[in-house]
Amino acid sequence: MCGIVGYVGRRDVAPLLLEGLQRLEYRGYDSAGVVITSPKAKTPGLKLAKGKGRVRDLEARVPKRFAGTTGIAHTRWATHGAPSDHNAHPHLDPAEQVAVVHNGIIDNADELRARLTADGVVFASETDTEVLTHLIARAPHETLEDRVRAALGQIEGTYGIAVLHADFPERIVVARNGSPVVLGIGDKEMFVASDVAALVAHTRQIVTLDDGEMATLTADDFRTYTTEGSRTNPETTTVEWEAESYDMGGHDTYMHKEMSEQAEAVDRVLRGRIDERFSTVRLDGLNLDARDARTVRRIKILGCGTSYHAGQIGAQLIEEIARIPADAEPASEFRYRNPVVDPETLYIAVSQSGETYDVLAAVQELKRKGAKVLGFVNVVGSAIARETDGGIYVHAGPEVCVVSTKCFTNTTVAFALLALHLGRIRDLSVADGKRLLEGLRRLPGQIAEILEREDEVQELAKAYAGARSMMFIGRVRGYPVAREASLKLKEVSYVHAEAYPASELKHGPLALIEPALPTVAIVPDDDLLEKNRAAIEEIKAREGRVLAVAHQKQEKADDTYVVPKNEDELDPILMGIPLQLFAYHTALAMGRDIDKPRNLAKSVTVE
Repeated sequence: MCGIVGYVGRRDVAPLLLEGLQRLEYRGYDSAGVVITSPKAKTPGLKLAKGKGRVRDLEARVPKRFAGTTGIAHTRWATHGAPSDHNAHPHLDPAEQVAVVHNGIIDNADELRARLTADGVVFASETDTEVLTHLIARAPHETLEDRVRAALGQIEGTYGIAVLHADFPERIVVARNGSPVVLGIGDKEMFVASDVAALVAHTRQIVTLDDGEMATLTADDFRTYTTEGSRTNPETTTVEWEAESYDMGGHDTYMHKEMSEQAEAVDRVLRGRIDERFSTVRLDGLNLDARDARTVRRIKILGCGTSYHAGQIGAQLIEEIARIPADAEPASEFRYRNPVVDPETLYIAVSQSGETYDVLAAVQELKRKGAKVLGFVNVVGSAIARETDGGIYVHAGPEVCVVSTKCFTNTTVAFALLALHLGRIRDLSVADGKRLLEGLRRLPGQIAEILEREDEVQELAKAYAGARSMMFIGRVRGYPVAREASLKLKEVSYVHAEAYPASELKHGPLALIEPALPTVAIVPDDDLLEKNRAAIEEIKAREGRVLAVAHQKQEKADDTYVVPKNEDELDPILMGIPLQLFAYHTALAMGRDIDKPRNLAKSVTVE
């Protein structure tokens, strides 16, 4: 949540910061702000522009004379205090000497606010971040680093921060605990951001801070150290994505662009991993040899939202193909129920960004208890990638739209690879290995075929766009597909939607069926085909309207979208694609802000 960007160098800083905010707006878009200064300014001090609204609204607020060479900026997703001009970041102290931008939540903010108020401090906002601003301003230390360190020593919670001080206009001090902070190394200039998206247009050399780590940035250099003051030696990495990867590429929305990239994205996650000789796949990044893999007795998959649904499909694939008991659970629930951590259980953490706070916290708790944890992430060098014992990069490429599409699809394919890998180590035959490899190879072409028939989905979406609520049903393989499709429709169109196992209809949900409540039924050609058809019959007997997503036309349904057939185990991967398009075109027909749905933001790095 929230986007942070900062720069120190020799260039005019305001345009750089605004450009960076544009690239980070998917992380929060209810308010935005920028503060700048310069070591060469005739009148030392901070210049501020901020307010409620999008980055384009901020651009209109920035004065024509707004020159500087050092600055920090922020785009917000509200936690403490409603979106407003005074709650927008950056936050300044009353003397306008200290400016802070912050991503995260300060858990003891109310206690600190009460103490500061008793000392005579007057707050200008409702945010927790302003507490930190006052603590830095009041710290009795000479250096900015010591002032920030002293303030951080008083807070509890998560943060990714950047701090500017009028008395130190040649530097920015940053710190991380639970929320991402990435440094970008340029030529006699330094950048900082909460996501590499803001950096790749200017540099591909980055340093990612660890929790409990701080950094001081100047135009010529940077240094990193712990919050206790000990120097650290971070590794510099090269970002693989180009700046053009974050452009819309001629599409009207990022969601449409990212859906259209899925055939190529799936080809990437397969590339170099297929092992023809042994009818399996190579997954060297797992750091799990065959002997260790055979000791795994159970697999637990943890994720949030779309990643959780990908994990449900993954659990199904692992059980079917590798015959290892597997299940998925929301990471946000897992970490609070005092789970029994079994040494024979392999845990898998799933996160597009690799920074999802609930997932990261679950990983840290599991590692504390000695568990073996793998990570399925899309961002190289992300926190979860660094914290886990190994894993799979899903190679979906940058995903900017708040709702996830191509990363969901690539994650499910990655689970198919893992299931095949584990299955061949255990009892899966060579013949079945070959069969599944052929199915995996067909996926990119079949996805391309679905995408080429987008106009069919568009017409269906227009026909159903008037519904105020929708039901999604599926059995076994189809149920996680129904859950993800339901979530997509809710996220992007705001149409209420619920997903149920088709077998559960008669145990309660049938009471909801009426002509005004359409049902989307997932109907693969597998051993449950007739049972899925029976569920459609139950709905039609109660005058319900049914859209079937199936491998052949369903005579009892009002409409059918026919999906190409693959192997039974892999069919759920394909059946989700038209339902992404369905959600998109429903939202388009309803005039929604597709890339930035209300109340949501990408990369949920707060609890």
